[in-house]
Amino acid sequence: MADLRSQSEYERYAIRKPDMSLFPKVKGREPIMTYLNDKLFPGVPYHIDLSFITSVPEPHIFEHALDYDRIYIFWGTDHKYPQDLGATVECYIGGQRTEFSNTTSLFIPKGTRLGPVTWLKVNRPHIMMEFVLGTGDSAALTKSGIFEPKDGLPKKTDDIDYERYVIRSPMREAGDPRQGPYRMYPTMTYMSRRQCKVNNNYIEFGYIWDIVEPPLPRMTHYNFDEIVVHFGSDPDNPTSLGGHMRFDVGGERLEFDTNYCIWLPKGLSHGPLVWYDVKKPFIEMAIMLDAGTVEEYAQDANFDYDFK
Repeated sequence: MADLRSQSEYERYAIRKPDMSLFPKVKGREPIMTYLNDKLFPGVPYHIDLSFITSVPEPHIFEHALDYDRIYIFWGTDHKYPQDLGATVECYIGGQRTEFSNTTSLFIPKGTRLGPVTWLKVNRPHIMMEFVLGTGDSAALTKSGIFEPKDGLPKKTDDIDYERYVIRSPMREAGDPRQGPYRMYPTMTYMSRRQCKVNNNYIEFGYIWDIVEPPLPRMTHYNFDEIVVHFGSDPDNPTSLGGHMRFDVGGERLEFDTNYCIWLPKGLSHGPLVWYDVKKPFIEMAIMLDAGTVEEYAQDANFDYDFK
């Protein structure tokens, strides 16, 4: 396919090509693709990386802590059974062991120890996302000790029940029922203030498996920044979207056929979202920053259905 890249000034808000050089190679989790940091978009205070887990990875997420809040999401790649992770994962949060085998989100408050994270088994490929809030300097993660083996298992030293930060089941609360035959309805909320009281970010996502009708309208958020990610489900072609679509930014038409992340500071219009071709199911994820619920997100959306 020809290069779909717009020459507009708004192209810079769309990260089409991830940085794959920041992390060491990990068998079973390769490549690790960084889709947002302050190198990819200068000044942005976030780090996002995504990767396919294709087999039991080498041990590589050891106990460490950051001075920033983090969100981890592990999600399955079967759009018909999206809550089935296809793997069993063991991890320690604050020295407390937890285990999950379904699509799961973790909120890790700043200063909280995370690790080790161990895949006990992998039945089929799934996706992992790391999201660091408060800094776009990826070195905060890479230099945290995350890749440095530790002796023994961590010990719990407080009376906090860290299970409160583990979201094992989504809320189903958003979406357009008219799109149900083509786009997951309702979508899955895997992070909100209702699910985790210390978190103030709303994250919802779902699979798209056919051309969506009607398209999503243009919208503008005046009170909240937003990050939107579209990510394919083919581990053999990890940067392939599996489709061809339009996502306008600032009123300028942008088109995509590879995975992408769009940084949307408050006041920047975006959309419509129009799908031209869907060969394989892919994920659409909206991250609304500092809006903790779907109601706060919707009230600030300012939808515009008059687009061409």
